[in-house]
This record gives sequence, structure tokens and C-alpha cells, in this order.
Amino acid sequence: MDVDVFIPCFVDQLEPEIGKNLVKILEHVGCKVHYNPQQTCCGQPQFNSGYMKESRELAQKFLKDFAGDRYIVSPGGSCTGFIKRRYASLFENEADKKAAEQLSNRIFDICDFLVNVLKVEDLGATFNAKVTVHDSCSALREYGLTTEPRTLLQHVKGLEIVEMEESTTCCGFGGTFSMKQKEISSAMVEQKVRFAQETGAEYITGTEYSCLMNIKAYIDRNNISIKPIHIVNILSHF
Repeated sequence: MDVDVFIPCFVDQLEPEIGKNLVKILEHVGCKVHYNPQQTCCGQPQFNSGYMKESRELAQKFLKDFAGDRYIVSPGGSCTGFIKRRYASLFENEADKKAAEQLSNRIFDICDFLVNVLKVEDLGATFNAKVTVHDSCSALREYGLTTEPRTLLQHVKGLEIVEMEESTTCCGFGGTFSMKQKEISSAMVEQKVRFAQETGAEYITGTEYSCLMNIKAYIDRNNISIKPIHIVNILSHF
């Protein structure tokens, strides 16, 4: 199966290893991976800040960059969920609206794609550690990702999932929220890390690098031993 990969800009710039491991996983399950180097931001930050014209321009570029009928796979539900749920609403032109609707049916978070499209649950990965899972707001509530990450983790040899209290509560990132509401955001991430620590887990994982980036910043500032790791970086240990 031929697939395109969409690498969100913050992953591309700050943690490119996630993108590389996404490709590694897709090739491992028999996909031929295509990467368009012209791809850029999907337009979600602009949309969330009220800049609809700029968001629409980026969405139009995205439609051109990912024209065709191949599945599009991405390492996270935040940008992917925005594209699936919001792109069509950006356009008044019927041709663009139809193209956005068609694209929304082709783009998938990697966990959803593996479990529900390819019907793959066991990648043959090994990761000897206790891991707790953070359910990101965007993946859970925007994209609709629920059981798939844990389904994949349960098949990783040597990995033990230890659930934290309030795993579905926001970590405090929320894009510009963490800057505009710094005090509230800081209290939320402190609670998230504390709940993770209380499980005795060595790692905190999730599907969203933006959440893990926020969590990592708090962990580093406070010299806390638990380590954040993207789920793709666990699943690629085969």
C-alpha cells in the first residue's frame, strides 16, 4: 500500500526522530511511504487564533500538497483532527470544500491507521519499562482517538501500562493557552506530572508531541526523573 506522511511542523523542527520512526513503522508493516518536502503548517495555529484568511491559505496549499487518493498518515491527532473536522468549514468555494471533505476521509493518526485500517495491533516491538499514558485533549476530543494507543502498547513485549489518575485531563498546553494563561497552564502541567509520578512509571507517553513537549519542559525545570516519550518512539523498537 502506498501512503503519504504528514509531519506536523513542530515535530519536523523539534523532534524529527518521531517522523523518522513513523516512516520506519509504516515500512515495517509493508507500506511504501511518500514524503512531499513542500509540505508546511496545516494552518491550525492560525485558525485557533482567529486568523481565518491565513489558515485558509495554508489549507489550500495542503490540499495541493496532498492531492491524489493515497492515505495520509501522521504521528498525532491534533493537526490531523483539525484537518479532518475543520478544513471543509474554511471554504465557501464548492470545489475546495469537496476536496477538503475528500481529504478528511484519507488522513489518519498512526494509531488509528494501524489498528482500524491495516488491522495491525502487534508490531513485534519490545520496550522493557513501566509506562503511563496521557490522553491528549486534541486526540481524544477533536480527532476521536480512544482505545487504539493502549491496544498497540498492550502488544509491546516487556511494557507494563500503569494508569494515572485523570489521564484524560488537559496537560495545560493548548497551544497559545500556555502563553496567554501561564499560571493556569503551569498548575495543570504540575498536576499532570504529579499524577504520572504517583504511578511509579518510568515513562509518560502519548500521541501528541505538543503535550509531551509541554510536560518535558516542566520535568526538566524541576529535575524530575520520569521521562516523556512519544508513542511512535516506543512502537518502533522492533
